[in-house]
Amino acid sequence: MSLVSVRGLRKSVQLPDGTPLEILRGVDLEVDAGTRVAIVGRSGSGKSTLLNVLGLLDTPTEGVHEFDGVDVGRAGSLRRDRIRGDEVGFVFQQFNLLQGRTAIENVEVPLLYATGRTFWRRRRLALEMLDRVGLADRGDTQPHRLSGGEQQRVAIARALVREPRLILADEPTGALDVDTGRSVMELLETVAAETGAALMTITHDPAVAARADVVHRIDHGVVVDAAVDAVVDAAVASASASASASAAASASAPASASAAASAGIGVASPGESRTGAAA
Repeated sequence: MSLVSVRGLRKSVQLPDGTPLEILRGVDLEVDAGTRVAIVGRSGSGKSTLLNVLGLLDTPTEGVHEFDGVDVGRAGSLRRDRIRGDEVGFVFQQFNLLQGRTAIENVEVPLLYATGRTFWRRRRLALEMLDRVGLADRGDTQPHRLSGGEQQRVAIARALVREPRLILADEPTGALDVDTGRSVMELLETVAAETGAALMTITHDPAVAARADVVHRIDHGVVVDAAVDAVVDAAVASASASASASAAASASAPASASAAASAGIGVASPGESRTGAAA
């Protein structure tokens, strides 16, 4: 059974003038536990809306949305909140850390909503997670004293401290340089593999997309098939090579990104997959 399954998923919003705008137009998608999935597509194609629905931050207008066999699209708000809190972790491009709190206090935030967690148990779990992301010695540091890469590591620790089964990352490397972004993706993949979580990443970066086991392209609110597009295949292959190359060889990455952008990088339709080279 898939961890996440959506069929005929639609999402509409109402514009200020009352006109309805359909953002998702019948998405079919399956995500298995332990799988690395990338969602690519042009700006405004519906990627972030899809992530919000899959992460139970929003509800679909139509269609079926199941999480581990539970029809969460029809579930009550309390059950949705519980599943989101226990089973889903979010990592965003903007780190969204509490600036008045230390790194370890930021990591503890999700644990405040978990029952049976005393202060010292929360502190121990948060410290263990900071250690896993390589920041055990930065727990008492406030975000403004951390580098961008360190802040994203704190955000990852916060997202994973409750060991969710689904990790949703929205442009997690978008605010980072190439080397730091690669390090962040390696960290996400490592922790996801250790816990058996599925990792879904929204990205414009072909090098990030090439790391996934499965890549889907979304266009105008639907997942489209581009697997036979030779230009797309070439862009993904080039991005995969760039992701695993040394820093000296990574100068070719802009060309790969340009090629992928012009092609609208995408390599799988629902039910189809492509193995990406993990750097």
